[in-house]
Amino acid sequence: MTTSFRLAGSAGPEIPADLLAHARALASGPRRILGLTGAPGAGKSTLAAALVEALAPNAVLVPMDGFHLANAELLRLGRRDRKGAVDTFDAAGYVALLRRLRDPADGLVYAPHFAREIEEPIACAIPVPAAVPLVVTEGNYLLVDDGPWAAVRELLDEAWYVEVTEDVRLERLVARHVAFGKDPEAAWAWSHGTDQRNAEVVAATRDRAHRIVRL
Repeated sequence: MTTSFRLAGSAGPEIPADLLAHARALASGPRRILGLTGAPGAGKSTLAAALVEALAPNAVLVPMDGFHLANAELLRLGRRDRKGAVDTFDAAGYVALLRRLRDPADGLVYAPHFAREIEEPIACAIPVPAAVPLVVTEGNYLLVDDGPWAAVRELLDEAWYVEVTEDVRLERLVARHVAFGKDPEAAWAWSHGTDQRNAEVVAATRDRAHRIVRL
């Protein structure tokens, strides 16, 4: 019998049993890619990590955030002050990785990781063996229907849109920014400014999801 599941050490909500059962079914056959999207602070990263932990060793997590442009490049482009916006990622690179991940015949594939401690992406940090049946990827812009992003949805077997109430989402965002070094005033301003504009872009993609997940 499938039961609900909570990420070890997490105070977040449990994964509903039906979601876990569905993810387990995706991880029981040939290579599948499950995408989790939603506004900043919605809980998609926590849910993705909990799913992968529950399904181990049959799932691996490949976050979209590994395709953040480096800070030096953001400065060159004049976009450092809105890092996290849709045009501050290497969308084409992310699409290319998803295409490789769809074909296990490609052998071992390495994906990048985003290190929040230094606010920089790190290449070749996540190994994805060909034998792992489920890749879980999560990020804000998986369902954006514009530019290179438009190719992402067709590379996902399923896309889930994760959402929570706005007050909870914003509270989480402020706490996250404080935890990674911003003072409370700057954290509030970023959450209600740059992050909020990004959230509006993401919200416009909600109807392209296969499933809405409310946590």
